[in-house]
Amino acid sequence: MATLFDAANKERRKAHAPLADRMRPQMVEDMIGQYALLAENSAFRLMVHSGKLPSMIFWGPPGSGKTTLAKALAQTARMDFVELSAVTSGLTEVRHVIHQAENLFDFQGKRTVLFIDEIHRFNKAQQDAFLPFVERGSIILIGATTENPSFEINSALLSRCKVFVLEKLNTEDLTKILKRALEDEESGFGKQTVHLPQEVLERIISLADGDARMALNTLEMLVQVEQGRKHQDDETIELSLESLSSLLQRNQYIYDKDGEEHYNTISALHKSLRGSDANASLYWLGRMLECGEDPLYIARRLIRFASEDIGLADPQALIQAVAGYQSVHFLGMPECTVHLAQVVVYMAQAPKSNALYEAYSKVREDIRQLPHVRVPLHLRNASTNFLKDLGYGKGYVYNPDFIEPINQDYLPIELKGRKYLL
Repeated sequence: MATLFDAANKERRKAHAPLADRMRPQMVEDMIGQYALLAENSAFRLMVHSGKLPSMIFWGPPGSGKTTLAKALAQTARMDFVELSAVTSGLTEVRHVIHQAENLFDFQGKRTVLFIDEIHRFNKAQQDAFLPFVERGSIILIGATTENPSFEINSALLSRCKVFVLEKLNTEDLTKILKRALEDEESGFGKQTVHLPQEVLERIISLADGDARMALNTLEMLVQVEQGRKHQDDETIELSLESLSSLLQRNQYIYDKDGEEHYNTISALHKSLRGSDANASLYWLGRMLECGEDPLYIARRLIRFASEDIGLADPQALIQAVAGYQSVHFLGMPECTVHLAQVVVYMAQAPKSNALYEAYSKVREDIRQLPHVRVPLHLRNASTNFLKDLGYGKGYVYNPDFIEPINQDYLPIELKGRKYLL
């Protein structure tokens, strides 16, 4: 049973919690953003109000509201809510929570939402541990991930969960969230007079890049800095671009060298090169390098591109790419950035041809379809008299001995006349 002491502790923890945590909406109706998902008559909204929640996976970028939505769902559906992180929790803690959830249901008839943040960080065995409890409905599992569930979540668990995609919050969403924080007297800065100029608001939103948590944390730090500077008789806390610039020494980039953004960005570079857009290609190159990507990885991909998408349309592209790789190897960062930029611009402007790529794809398919075709006897090397007696090399015509073209078959008989390069 909750006591007055417990209530006091809860209020104390809330008062010292970060602004982003204090400002979390308690109910689904109070959420900002994700309008397609949370529309009044959407399937998701109807499911919430029915009280019959399935186990779910929320996939979305940082700060898009995955944790907030999970808590609001539990509150709206009047279910118990337990939050664990796959980074800090193990199976022992998970099993303990599930045991408590089963007891709560057996004795009070109340179901439990078990929220696992960064569920993709659990390995296969750990994810498998959820299967029997999700299957029986002992818990409502909600997993949050910034990574593609198709790659990071076990197929068995994924088949038992409904995946919902959360989008990055837009400028209007973040503006509403920040203004709500300034006006809220209980959880925000509503009891103080905080002036947030439009240019500072826009800069915070730009830095946050759709991340509500980052936007609120930045606002809170900025207010704290200006509180320490203002004179005792000042009533207004004035937020400025100068303070914001000094507070944030460097932009925070959203980029995971081993995750979804890594593959999204290299794909953007590849497609920009293929589309002969040198400006976009330079941008995506810079995006990867400034976010800490291994420049040798980019150089290797450029070597591949030189033959896959340019090929014989400009054979010099491969020479440029290999030279670029060597430059990166010799110099490293940051000196090698201009060498990679040179290769990228060259390839963006070069004529394109995927003939070699298509030709090899056809070769590979023929090999898969006919894996056991034999080398024709006339093409075999008669390295011994025994092999010569068996017919190895018989009938082979040595081309350099003739000025005129030689009509000679070089493919297996099963593939006679096959054309790979058109």
